[in-house]
Amino acid sequence: MKPFEVISEITQIEPIAVGSAIRDLARLRRLYGPGRWRKLKGVALIRLRDGIIRRAELHWYEAHGIGRKEIKRKCYLD
Repeated sequence: MKPFEVISEITQIEPIAVGSAIRDLARLRRLYGPGRWRKLKGVALIRLRDGIIRRAELHWYEAHGIGRKEIKRKCYLD
């Protein structure tokens, strides 16, 4: 089971790194394929395993045609 589920739209989306500025670029290309990879951050409501709903900052990788990969919770905002 996943540690959390995103239950709202992700807002306040900002790029953190693009292309060669991403440390894990080689790994992302090997796992998911080539693309214009970006590391992004945003805010959304998440549901934890125990059912608690919290507002959190999320980080993830994204490429056109591949989609969002490896969404991570960085901190709670409530």
